[in-house]
Amino acid sequence: MATVREGARLVSSLGRRQIPLRAAPLCARRYASTGAEKSSSDLADLDNASSFATGAPDQAAIEAFNAREKAKGTVNKLPGNRYQYHPPKYYRGPLHPVQVPKSSDPTARDFVPGPFNFPRLRHTYETTVAPDLITMTYQHIPPGTELPVSNKGNLREWDGSSPYHKNRPRRGPRGGGSSRLGLVERPIEWHNVPEIEAITINSFAPLSSQNKEYLHVCRAVIQAISGAFPEVTRVKNGVVQWSVRKGDKTGCKVTLKGAQAYEFLDKLITLVLPKIKDWPGIEATTGDSAGNLAFGLQPAWMAYFPEIEFNYDMYPARLMPGCDIFIKTTGTSDRQGRLLLEALGLPFFGKAGH
Repeated sequence: MATVREGARLVSSLGRRQIPLRAAPLCARRYASTGAEKSSSDLADLDNASSFATGAPDQAAIEAFNAREKAKGTVNKLPGNRYQYHPPKYYRGPLHPVQVPKSSDPTARDFVPGPFNFPRLRHTYETTVAPDLITMTYQHIPPGTELPVSNKGNLREWDGSSPYHKNRPRRGPRGGGSSRLGLVERPIEWHNVPEIEAITINSFAPLSSQNKEYLHVCRAVIQAISGAFPEVTRVKNGVVQWSVRKGDKTGCKVTLKGAQAYEFLDKLITLVLPKIKDWPGIEATTGDSAGNLAFGLQPAWMAYFPEIEFNYDMYPARLMPGCDIFIKTTGTSDRQGRLLLEALGLPFFGKAGH
């Protein structure tokens, strides 16, 4: 059986066609594109010569070149020092031909470059404090509700008991201290959430009229804790008890806005005020009824600022001044100002008067 099987395999293998009928031509297949062989028209304008082969100018051209004589020929151009632009120092109204540039213009006198950072306290205000203030002070008014008309904020009318009251201007506010009405509190909405507008740091050293070292230390301390150059203040009215006369230089002040104000307030809340022993906070009665609050720091507390603490030996302890801090907010009442500062971390104590 094995022999028969092997014979059948041999016959079947001999019957197969081992050689093809037509021989295939021997050639290599090209897989590369022939488009790269074509010359590109983009390189046709390039110069084949190298700049290193360029010869030097002849001596006659070098001697004939004179920059000073060439500049004299351009009579239509002004010299470089005539192009300096100085913005006007004073604003003379919208109709004046020379206008003061905006504070964002680099040529403006009050231009401040920046911002270079985003304060942490400002980020907290935008993400947490502002939404919370809107939620806390929200007052729902159903659609169609007729709100009562308030006469608050309007000057008083004359009672008409005299014929001379006719066509007379309205009466001024009670008290006689000012001819202007106080600021009317507006409800907090999405477009007028209270925020920090500016912070003013004022320091008063009455002994600087006798010893100028008090003024020097006062300016150095305020500049160190604020990061801005302070302005020297003068006495408006003389005080005999303090031995100061009108016009004496007895202090300095500086106003911080924008990121500088938030950085200073963050430093004050986080690093300075927690170190004061038995400090109750800010009196709730402070304020000017327009959203601006103020408080003071004693001379001994000034050493808690990190700018002074690490280099305290540079400031004489007997000459160390205190300071008053005025926080200006966009709130329309002291209540709104306290809400904002409490949310940022400033404590208050006592009963609020308004």
